[in-house]
Amino acid sequence: MRLSAGAALPLSAREFAELMSPFEPFERPPVVAVALSGGRDSTCLALLAHEWAVVRGGAAFALIVDHGLRAEAAAEADATHRRMESLGIAGEVLRWVGAKPAQGIQEAARVARYALLSEACVRRGILHLLVAHHAADQAETVVMRHERGSGPDGLAGMAALVEHRDVRLLRPLLGVARERLTATLEARGVGWVEDPSNADLRFARSRLRAAPRQGRTPVVTGDRGETERRLAETAVAILAFTPDGSVSVDCEGVARLDTALAGRLLSRVVQAVGTRDHPPRRERLERAVARLSRVEGRGRTGKSRDFTLSGCRLMLRKAPGDGRLCWIVRCENGRKSGKNRGQPLIPAAFFACGTPVGTHLD
Repeated sequence: MRLSAGAALPLSAREFAELMSPFEPFERPPVVAVALSGGRDSTCLALLAHEWAVVRGGAAFALIVDHGLRAEAAAEADATHRRMESLGIAGEVLRWVGAKPAQGIQEAARVARYALLSEACVRRGILHLLVAHHAADQAETVVMRHERGSGPDGLAGMAALVEHRDVRLLRPLLGVARERLTATLEARGVGWVEDPSNADLRFARSRLRAAPRQGRTPVVTGDRGETERRLAETAVAILAFTPDGSVSVDCEGVARLDTALAGRLLSRVVQAVGTRDHPPRRERLERAVARLSRVEGRGRTGKSRDFTLSGCRLMLRKAPGDGRLCWIVRCENGRKSGKNRGQPLIPAAFFACGTPVGTHLD
């Protein structure tokens, strides 16, 4: 295929291998799953991941989710499955069955999709799940989170690597322009499915894509990989876990942190303990960090007024034994964390872009 001057270049196998290298080591041979919608982005990722795995003696497995939200969805999912098989890529169609909510359908579909994908990975013994978010998705995510008042974690954008208890979620294409994914498929003569819901203005992301871009270009600053490593080291130093699922935060330790790092740490703690899918809103998080950073107004018992944040109650108490002051973070109403119980609160390799990590081999 001849490309016109200025046209985007296809993504090469060498370039994709470089994008995968920060997530090493993998199993030998590697077997990875790819979340496949049938659209151009995930179709390109499936092709590149399959070639990458085959060269190393492994394989990629396509997981195609049919949300059942459109009459054509089932046929499109089956057609995508056949297309993958014709390219030598095995796969499976996962159906979201049952009643669908009248409100918040996109969020419900996202939750159902990741549940189906994770369950399929566990059932097949696959540890790595690749998703096709790219540079434009990242930019849109930052704008949307900014507009709804997200804290520092939200404004840092999507993480390239997220470690769940059973599955490692990898986003190798976060720095790649969508035009290069399109060029890769066109160069190979491979088609894809266009989902009309991507242009449905009932949904926030579709409205963002249709809106003028002036003044809305997001900027993600800083070395997030280094920030995450710092965060993990800080968590080990000043957090402690209790048998009831609560977390204690050493007062002196958190008071020594800069505001940005303290905010990220508190955001992770309450999101994990409170079993929330999203971090706290920026304004609430900033007020909470200010309270944690200045321990004042205590009575003789060392108690201060408790407060809540994102489904958690934060209480200033003396630690048993040495009497140090700690903030205890506990689910409201004494609830125990079912979704997060048994998995690390802040794994050291939560965001490992740029540095090989091996926590999944432990």
